[in-house]
Amino acid sequence: MFALKVARRYLTSNPAQTALLVTGVALGVTVFIFITALIEGLAVRLTDEVTANSAHVTLEPPTRLAEILRGDEAVRTEGVALVSTFQRRQIRAWRSTAELITRQPGVSALSPQISGNAFLVKGESVQPVSVTGLEPEGLDAITPITPNLVSGQGALGADGLLIGTQLAEDLGLTAGQPVLLRTDRGGERLLTVRGIYKTGLQSLDSRVAFLSLQTARPLFDLPEGVTNIEIKLDDPDRAREVADFLAGATGLRATPWQEKNLNLEDALEAQGRTGTLIQIFSLISIIIGVASALVLSAYRRRSEVGIMRAFGISGGFIVAVFMLQGLLIGLAGGLLGCASGYGLCTFLASLTDADGNPPLPIAPERGGYVAVLILTTLGAVLASAFPARSASRIDPLEAIQQ
Repeated sequence: MFALKVARRYLTSNPAQTALLVTGVALGVTVFIFITALIEGLAVRLTDEVTANSAHVTLEPPTRLAEILRGDEAVRTEGVALVSTFQRRQIRAWRSTAELITRQPGVSALSPQISGNAFLVKGESVQPVSVTGLEPEGLDAITPITPNLVSGQGALGADGLLIGTQLAEDLGLTAGQPVLLRTDRGGERLLTVRGIYKTGLQSLDSRVAFLSLQTARPLFDLPEGVTNIEIKLDDPDRAREVADFLAGATGLRATPWQEKNLNLEDALEAQGRTGTLIQIFSLISIIIGVASALVLSAYRRRSEVGIMRAFGISGGFIVAVFMLQGLLIGLAGGLLGCASGYGLCTFLASLTDADGNPPLPIAPERGGYVAVLILTTLGAVLASAFPARSASRIDPLEAIQQ
């Protein structure tokens, strides 16, 4: 293609200017990739920190609307939910529900649970606790308790109890000691503290106690069902999608983790908007740089363009030459910027502080390389449109006389 040859000749005739222009485009692309990888990495880190010790999706019995009977007519009271304080809401067919969940792609773990409130009593010390009864083999399915044990062991057994360090300190308990558990359903049982864990989360370490599902049943008067099923996903971002599907398939109330952390979701959205603005400014700087350089190139080559026009070269050919210059500059700068951006992000991600954690939460694999390459190339082509149009309108006689 002759237009491509001419475009390459124009670019190589001034290698210093072309190299400077390509470097400027590459720097803009590097900034774009760095900001994208940083924002995505921060979002991943915050999501992991929030969901590391909690479920991505929680299934619970639906809240039913009350019906007021007037004679033979039943009238539904909209927006009013009456829940019996005597009959515990529960998921009775939890085994078939669990089978349905395990068949779904992307589900990494699930934990049927009996959750309730109780008091731990030791002598005159009484502390309120949130009790979670679960199957012993699934102890670490949702919250990694066993790796965080500071004393004792994670074997619950028939009368075992696991509590956090803060709760143990408040009651003066150590592993192996007995403690009385009194539930809000009137159940009481003397249990043994099998282990003490420390997750670093105040809400867990000071309030949550774990015991086996079978031990929890008589204490909370639930001989068959469970109160909730917690689910972990390979990709936390799919929580809403999975929750919607399970709610429709089971009729249960499915709550994704985002609905329990609305402040975090708002913060991540605001952070994403800030990053988008920075990315836009990076692309604008690239477009302005390419456009200004090609405008100068068109001005310097007015006589050459005039000669070509005098020999009958069409204006469309001139437009193609300058737009191909923009294409080559954008493509070369984009590829160089993607390589340098990936290298920078990989290097920063490999750094660690005294605790072995990276100083910046960068995710090199989420730098948006394909997107920035396409946007940069298109932006450079668009930036060349104005100088290309100006060059195609040069009057041959006027250009030759200058």
